[in-house]
Amino acid sequence: MTIRTARDAVVTAALYLRWLGFQDVRQPDQVPIPSAVVDLRAPGVVAQVDPTTAPAGLRAVECVWLNGLTASATSVYFSLAGYTEEARSRADDLGIPLFVMDLTGMPQPVNDPADRLVGMGA
Repeated sequence: MTIRTARDAVVTAALYLRWLGFQDVRQPDQVPIPSAVVDLRAPGVVAQVDPTTAPAGLRAVECVWLNGLTASATSVYFSLAGYTEEARSRADDLGIPLFVMDLTGMPQPVNDPADRLVGMGA
């Protein structure tokens, strides 16, 4: 799916999580905030989708990790603009899979936890 809008990025991430084997991927019922990180959930996974043009930072990675801890689920992060060095380093330390999405709609693993998730699936 070609990514043209923030909604396209969310749909692409949801489809990718389903492809990885996560069932019942959904966006919780809430009013979306334009240009904000979007939450996706399924049994066993909590994902954040960042459709903005700024690289995801340390705080964003730590927030998805805390959401995953609260839900006893794997935390995953999808970004269109990539990640700061601090965010990548912290994600590696915490074991959070990071993906970057290009405009063609194909998420690419950014770190070793993401490679492992792609290799193992849900």
